[in-house]
Amino acid sequence: MSTSFESIGATGSVADAAGSTKALRTLYYVRFGFAVVWAILMIAIATTINPGTVVLLVIYPLFDVAAAVIDFRSSGSTRPKAPLYVNMGLSLLTAVGLAIAATSGIPSVLRVWGVWAITAGIVQLIVAILRYRLGGQLAMILSGGISVLAGGSFILMAGGPKASLTTVAGYAILGGIFFLISAIRLHRLALKG
Repeated sequence: MSTSFESIGATGSVADAAGSTKALRTLYYVRFGFAVVWAILMIAIATTINPGTVVLLVIYPLFDVAAAVIDFRSSGSTRPKAPLYVNMGLSLLTAVGLAIAATSGIPSVLRVWGVWAITAGIVQLIVAILRYRLGGQLAMILSGGISVLAGGSFILMAGGPKASLTTVAGYAILGGIFFLISAIRLHRLALKG
């Protein structure tokens, strides 16, 4: 797919779009790195709910809030902002919900995580579709769709005998891989442009 920055939108300049795309690419690389490190730590300590797992569980959606704020500030006029507000709100509510759910056990945590994965996946789908012309968004579209499906599986798993926090670590790694794929794709498009 060949994308020129002129096709980004009537309200954004070519320079604005190029800077915005570079910031998005960098953010995607950071999100990949964070997801992998977070998942490794979660796998290492996630056999039960303990202070370490609670901290990790709350940090993940808070990092998502920070990433959405950075995305919002670097978007310029080339990207939609309303879904980013929704994402920030969902992630803040999730951080609070996870802190509360952790007092009730792994099944409650999985239910909250599942609802977040579903809603965040829907928002990610919307954002990726709106950004499609920037390039590198197919992986984000797939990631959003998979997030919705994974959220449903977390909710189902919460009611079963094999409720485990390591599943959220796998979810984070997969999401990180999709961010890496999009970052690489955006990097290649920038080299062509």
